Amino acid sequence: MRKIDAVAAALVIVGALNWGLVAIAKFDLVAAVFGLDFGETNAATRIIYGLVGLSGVWLITRAPALVNSNGRRTEVRT
Repeated sequence: MRKIDAVAAALVIVGALNWGLVAIAKFDLVAAVFGLDFGETNAATRIIYGLVGLSGVWLITRAPALVNSNGRRTEVRT
């Protein structure tokens, strides 16, 4: 796994955990880390949210290659 894939996976996990906390406990971990209340944003939190979103897009484009155990890119047929 390339380093960018690992970073993207870590950011997606952070995003998923944050959304889980929002759903279960109405608690925004990213906002709390930056000293903000639930639902508040600033430049730093928007950057984090943007990176999480871009990571999700990156992993969607890499999904066929990441799932294939032999490391070769597989073709997705519909």
